[in-house]
Amino acid sequence: MSTALTNRSETATETATATETEATTAAPADATPEAPRGLLAVVLTATFMTALDFFVVNVAVPSVQADLGAGPAAVQWVIAGFSLALAAGLVTAGRLGDRYGRRRVFGLGLALFTLASAGCGLAPTAAALVGARVVQGLAAALMGPQVLAILRTAFSGAAQARAFARYALTMGVGSVFGQLIGGLLIRADLFGLGWRSCFLINLPIGLAALALVRRCLPESRAPQRPGLDPVGVLLVTAALTGLVLPLIQGPQQGWPLWTWLCLGGSAALLAGFTVHQHRARDTGSPLVDTRLFRTRSFGAGLLAQLAFWLGQASFFLVLALHLQLGRGLDALGAGLVFTAIGLGYLLTSNAAHRVAARLGGRRTITVGGLLMAAGLGLLALAVYGAPGGSVWWLAPGLFVDGLGMGLVIAPVTSVVLAGVEPRLAGSAAGVLATVQQVGGALGIALIGLLYYGAGDPVAAFGRSVTALAVLELVLVGLVRLLPRRG
Repeated sequence: MSTALTNRSETATETATATETEATTAAPADATPEAPRGLLAVVLTATFMTALDFFVVNVAVPSVQADLGAGPAAVQWVIAGFSLALAAGLVTAGRLGDRYGRRRVFGLGLALFTLASAGCGLAPTAAALVGARVVQGLAAALMGPQVLAILRTAFSGAAQARAFARYALTMGVGSVFGQLIGGLLIRADLFGLGWRSCFLINLPIGLAALALVRRCLPESRAPQRPGLDPVGVLLVTAALTGLVLPLIQGPQQGWPLWTWLCLGGSAALLAGFTVHQHRARDTGSPLVDTRLFRTRSFGAGLLAQLAFWLGQASFFLVLALHLQLGRGLDALGAGLVFTAIGLGYLLTSNAAHRVAARLGGRRTITVGGLLMAAGLGLLALAVYGAPGGSVWWLAPGLFVDGLGMGLVIAPVTSVVLAGVEPRLAGSAAGVLATVQQVGGALGIALIGLLYYGAGDPVAAFGRSVTALAVLELVLVGLVRLLPRRG
C-alpha cells in the first residue's frame, strides 16, 4: 500500500500533533507510575480467554455433537462463526477505541465476551451455541486491538518490551495448552457440566477482570476523536468477510463456485477500501491511516506477521489431527503431547525481550524462525524415519519448535508497533490483529489442502510439516526487510 508525499507544513503539523499525543496518551512506565500495577493482569486475562476459546472448542466438538445432536454443518459453524466475527471486526474495533476510549471499548468487549460465554455454556440447541459463538467473536474483536494499543501507549522502553513479552507468553499458553485445558475440564466433568465447563469457566474470570477495569486501566484515545468512517467500515467488513468465509468453508466443501466468487469480490472490495482510505485522508478520518505504511517496521513487520501466522493455526490443526486420527489418542492424550511445545515456548517467550534487547528484534526473530524450521524438520524426520514408533518421538521436534515460537511472537509484535505514533495505535493494532487472523485462516486453507490431499495420515502430516518448515524459512527471509535494530 503506497502513500502520497506530504509538504513541509503538513509534516510539521503531524510532528507537533504526535508530540502532543505522546504527552497526553502515553504513560512511560520506566519513568512514571502512570501505568497501574494491575493493568497487565487485566488485559492479559482477556487475551488468555480469547486464545483459549479459539482452540478449546476443538476438544469440545465430539461432546457437543452428542449432547446437542449437532450435525456437521452446525459443528463447523461453532468454530467458524467465532473466527469469522473476530476477523471481520478487528479493524473497526481499533477505530472505536481511538474514538471512544480504549478502556471503555475494552470493558465493553470484556463484558460482552463474558455474557456470550454464559450463552455458550447454557446453549440449549446447536443454533443457540452458534449464535453465542458469533457474539463471542465480535466481543473478542472489540478487546484485541485495545489490548495492543493499551500496551503501546501505557508503557515505553524496556517496560514496553516486557509487556509485549508477557502478552506473547499469555497468547502462547492459551493457544498451546488450550487443548490440554479443555481435555482436563471435560474429563473432570465439574458439576456434571461436561463440555459446557469449557465456556462457563470464563464467567468468574471475566467478572473478576471486569471489576478491575476502571481501577487498573488508564483511559487513552486519539486526541481529535477521529470519525468512524462508515463507508470504510462497510467496505472492510464486507471485504474481510468475503475473504475469511471461503477460506474457512472452502476446504470442507471442495471449493465450490461461490467461494471463488467471494474471493474475487473480496479483492475488489479491498481495492475499493484502499482507494477510499486515500481519499478519506484529505476529506475526513480514514479508518486505516495510510501514513502507518510509511514506517518500514510497520509494513515489513506485517509481512513477517502474515508469514508467521500462516503457519501457527495450521500447524496446531494438523498436529491435533495427526495425534487423534493418525495415532488414535483422545483429546487429553493429545493435549499432553502439546505440552512439549509449551515447555519450549515457556523457556524462551519470557526471555525474548532480553534477547531482543541484546541482539535486536530482527536477529531475535531470525533465530526464532530458524529454530522453528529446525523443529519442524525434526518432526518430518520422526514421521518418515519411524512411522510406527512411539508418539513421543515427536517430542524433540515439538520442543525445538516451541523454543522458536517463543522468540518470534513478542519481538515481531513489538517491532510492528514500536514505530507507530500513539494517536494511531488503535488503527495499527486493528490492522495487526486482522493480519494475524487472516493469516491463520489462509494457512489452514492452504496446509489443509496438503494434508487432506494425502490419503495416508502419516504421509499427510509429514508433507504438512515439511511445507511449514519451508514457510518458516520464508519468514526468515522477510525479516531482512525489517530495520536492523528494534
